[in-house]
Amino acid sequence: MTLVTATVIAAVIAAVMTLAGCSEAEGSRARPRQPAAQERVPPPGEKAPPGRTPRGEATPACAVTAKLIPSCGAWWGMAPEIFTGVPVDRALKGAESRMGARADVVHVYHRGKELFPTEREIGLARDPAGPRLLLVNWKPSMEHTWAEISDGAVDRRIDRLAGHIRRAFPERFFLTIHHEPENDVVPGPGSGMQAADYAAMYRHVVLRLREGGVTNAVTVMTYMGAPNWAAKPWFEELYPGDDVVDWVAMDPYADSRVSDFDGLVNKTRDDYARWPGFYRWTQLHFPGKPVMVAEWGVFERAGDRSFKREFFESVRARMRAYPQIKALLYFDSPHAPRGDTGFDTEPSAGRAFSELARDPHFRSTRVPRP
Repeated sequence: MTLVTATVIAAVIAAVMTLAGCSEAEGSRARPRQPAAQERVPPPGEKAPPGRTPRGEATPACAVTAKLIPSCGAWWGMAPEIFTGVPVDRALKGAESRMGARADVVHVYHRGKELFPTEREIGLARDPAGPRLLLVNWKPSMEHTWAEISDGAVDRRIDRLAGHIRRAFPERFFLTIHHEPENDVVPGPGSGMQAADYAAMYRHVVLRLREGGVTNAVTVMTYMGAPNWAAKPWFEELYPGDDVVDWVAMDPYADSRVSDFDGLVNKTRDDYARWPGFYRWTQLHFPGKPVMVAEWGVFERAGDRSFKREFFESVRARMRAYPQIKALLYFDSPHAPRGDTGFDTEPSAGRAFSELARDPHFRSTRVPRP
């Protein structure tokens, strides 16, 4: 057999193996607290994890769609060091250093007249060491009702933002409009804050941005994902429509009633028996749409210092059971409203989180360069 023939055969075999399951790597375990670029090189005779080259780099077979859906595995992301006052670029790089891995997506928050992406955010997206995706979370107005926004109250603000994005940031990015609307709903005619008003507001903002030339925003509809809100009679009226929603997202947190990853993404309660859990609900209503866990966090549990470590281990063990979850973004904050969600508040938790962040499931697909 000639050298050329052997090379061709090897390439074909590698391609077939990759396409057969580039996101499945149940047995792979990475060393904690090392950058992704330093992943262990398998010795001769040992196969690299599916979707990876022998040196741990994403394979060409794992691509990214126009809607930023990774074909293999899922994006790994973070809202870093929230409520600390640290600028986002420093916060993210600090968090990446602590967990020993890079984030694919950085979650940032804006409201009102603020223009985005900012210079710092653009710097993270265009980092020469490797690009990142942005998830921009925007509340268009804190002074106007949803009905007023959909009637044009902040159109000049939307148009100004569209001009800024056209000039400053042509790359694709994730955009969510007024996340977690459930607890802002005010039922009753005339409130301007009914669920249907939210849907109309969301549609108006997205369509206005598109008319202004913002065609690079991949839109995300972000719910709380909690059973008590999902049981409301108006819950399904919140959805703005498939034509303006590319991804569906949830923001679940591991409180005292959540013990593992299954309970996180499918929260249920006995007193809301008809609610199947958020992930199951998305599969019933939006079976073709990618699902994002846009915020998730694990609170300290009094008397159980091992809880965070065990929870992070459950995520790693169970995440492949939810194939439509294509992005997982941690909310890292010592001052979250209901507690400390820092991922390394205890050494063993930090190690487990680092192993999770470096799992091949999150390293299969490379963030596209601008």
